[in-house]
Amino acid sequence: MLFFKQRPWVFSRMIPFRIYSLIAVGVVVTIALYFLLRGKRKTAEDLERERRAMLDEIGRITDGAVVDVQEINTDAEKHATMLIYHYDVAGVSYEASQDVTYLRQRVNLHSCRLGVPASVRYDPHNPGNSMVVSETWSGIRG
Repeated sequence: MLFFKQRPWVFSRMIPFRIYSLIAVGVVVTIALYFLLRGKRKTAEDLERERRAMLDEIGRITDGAVVDVQEINTDAEKHATMLIYHYDVAGVSYEASQDVTYLRQRVNLHSCRLGVPASVRYDPHNPGNSMVVSETWSGIRG
């Protein structure tokens, strides 16, 4: 205590240094925790699979028709197969498409032509959210 009474400027210089070092450590720990706890972000394929699973559980079924099947080149190496279909819910007509690239084993694309009847599974709270094919269900009747 005698040391601080003789030199009061030493004590006042050390307080800001300690505060700044504690703030710096706190910021580093916060950033590290953020990156550790935020988890892995879901890919587009994972989100689409979850959407189809949700429609399998809560979806209602209505009649529809396949309008077209199109191959889309997104990149030089990537090709997407889109199934375009039409359906009506409560007097409202919807035209939608579904990426069936990863569901080709469930769909015979050669038999999908204009007007092929299909059952469409849709979300009753959002009828625009729909599908024709999933991993466990297929609505194509043609």
